[in-house]
Amino acid sequence: MEAYSAELRDITLKILGLLAKALGMDGDDMKIFDGGWQPLRMNYYPPCPQPELAVGLSPHSDAVGITILLQINETEGLQIKKDGAWIPVKPLPGAFVVNIGDILEVHSLFTI
Repeated sequence: MEAYSAELRDITLKILGLLAKALGMDGDDMKIFDGGWQPLRMNYYPPCPQPELAVGLSPHSDAVGITILLQINETEGLQIKKDGAWIPVKPLPGAFVVNIGDILEVHSLFTI
C-alpha cells in the first residue's frame, strides 16, 4: 500500500505541474499543496440489487485540491454536473478519474 500511495503522490505532483503550466502559472504556485496529503482511502460499493431504492451521497464538490479516483468495475455511480445537469461518468478500465477540487479551483483563479 505504501508503494501504491507513493506512486499516486508522484502522479498527483505531475498533474499539478502540468496544470500550472497549462494555466500559465509558475510551478512554485502549486507548492501550496505540498504539505496537505490525505492518506490513501479506499471505498467499495458493491452493485445494489435494487438501484432505484439506493441512496447515495448528496450532491457535493470536492473541497480538496485534487482527487484521483480509480473505478475498478463497470458499476456506474460517479456523476459530474455540467451545464446544470448530472451526467454519469462511465468507468474506463485501467484509467484514473482526476477531479479538480474547490481549493485548486480558487487557488488558480487568484494566481493567473
